[in-house]
Amino acid sequence: MNRIGIYYAFWTHNWAANFVPYVAKVKKLGFDVLEVNSGTVADMTTAERRRLKDTAAKHGIELTACIGLPREYDPASPDRATRERGIAFLKKQARALAETNIHELGGIVYSYWPGCLPAGETDKRPYWDRSIKSMREVMKTAEDCGVTFHMEVVNRFEQYMLNTAAEAVRYIREVGSPNCDVLLDTFHMNIEEDSFAGAIRTAGKHLGHLHIGETNRRAPGRGKMPWDEIFGALKASRFKGSIVMEPFLMPGGEVGRDIKVFRDLRDGVSLDREAARACRFVKRALARKQGVAHA
Repeated sequence: MNRIGIYYAFWTHNWAANFVPYVAKVKKLGFDVLEVNSGTVADMTTAERRRLKDTAAKHGIELTACIGLPREYDPASPDRATRERGIAFLKKQARALAETNIHELGGIVYSYWPGCLPAGETDKRPYWDRSIKSMREVMKTAEDCGVTFHMEVVNRFEQYMLNTAAEAVRYIREVGSPNCDVLLDTFHMNIEEDSFAGAIRTAGKHLGHLHIGETNRRAPGRGKMPWDEIFGALKASRFKGSIVMEPFLMPGGEVGRDIKVFRDLRDGVSLDREAARACRFVKRALARKQGVAHA
């Protein structure tokens, strides 16, 4: 069965955090994977990265990483210096992640987040072409480091370049690296795709990672997502990658501001209890579709 994970920022108000305490926490709550912020990992000392790596190994937790690039590192920018900064930043992350035994990086790494075309522009092809060229350069380091980059498909209100699975497949084919594949996210799919199963079929063998959450960014099982359709399509496509939930319930701080959480969605339930419930919900729903017994 797929490994199930959760994003550390479920518990934080700010993107920068000490990830070490969350390793034991997610293990206790029933998860297999902890997803962390790759920019923070890149800024750690060697000793800090070793501690995180050793703690994850001790608890049997797999680490994955995610980031939405700041505008000053946009690899699709018309400004050459900005593109070069972005390429260097992504290469730095690949090396740091490999040192931490993290081999997956997903998110908006092909442009910046949140991003939109400049006023008056409607043709994204020049940005697309610059992004492809930048990503081909980044992939040289990613391949050397054994780190796979998952290109995340997000909604039109957060980015303009990859809004559908079909666009993402076309993008990674143009990049042409075995270390570049697709990341789908149910929250964004709900906005942009004609069907969840159709998007998963379109991504097919190129789907390397999946983010899940409800339409209102609550944890799985607290909304109206068609989980049977989603998990059934994953089974049909023989998806073997990690499934990482990204619920965001708390307003305030950088996370609440950037994710646009303007009301408290905890409903009086502790975050740990809600995470554990969601983990059980996902594992049981997957087991039903895969014909696996699960307690």
